[in-house]
Amino acid sequence: VQLQAFGGGLVQAGGSLRLSCAASGLTFSSYGMGWFRQTPGKERQFVAFIKWSGSSTYYADSAKGRFTISRDNAKNTVYLQMNTLKSEDTAVYYCAATTYFGGGSFYSSRGVYEYWGQGTLVTVSS
Repeated sequence: VQLQAFGGGLVQAGGSLRLSCAASGLTFSSYGMGWFRQTPGKERQFVAFIKWSGSSTYYADSAKGRFTISRDNAKNTVYLQMNTLKSEDTAVYYCAATTYFGGGSFYSSRGVYEYWGQGTLVTVSS
C-alpha cells in the first residue's frame, strides 16, 4: 500500500493550495481518508476526513470554512483544497486511510488509521 501526498509548497497568507493524495495497493473506495498536519515538536493533528463514499466530511475547527476535502474514487485520489491560508497553517500535511467508521470523533484519532502517506510541506508566508 502506498499513499503519496503532493501539492505542497510556499504560498502567501490569504492564498490557496490544493493537496492531493494518490493511493495504490488498496481498494480505495473502501477506505475513509483523512488529512493531518504536523509542525516540529508537536503532535500530528487532525485536519479533515471524508467517508469512503464521499457522503460525509468532518473538519477540525481550524479548517472549517476554509478547507474542503473531496475524493475521486475513480482516480484513487483524495484532495484537500485550502483557501485563505494563514501562517499557522504552515506544517507537513499527511494523508491517511482507514476502514474504520465508528461513533464520536473517531476520525480525529491517529490510531484508527491503517496507512499513512509520507507528507507534503506547506509553508505560508505572512
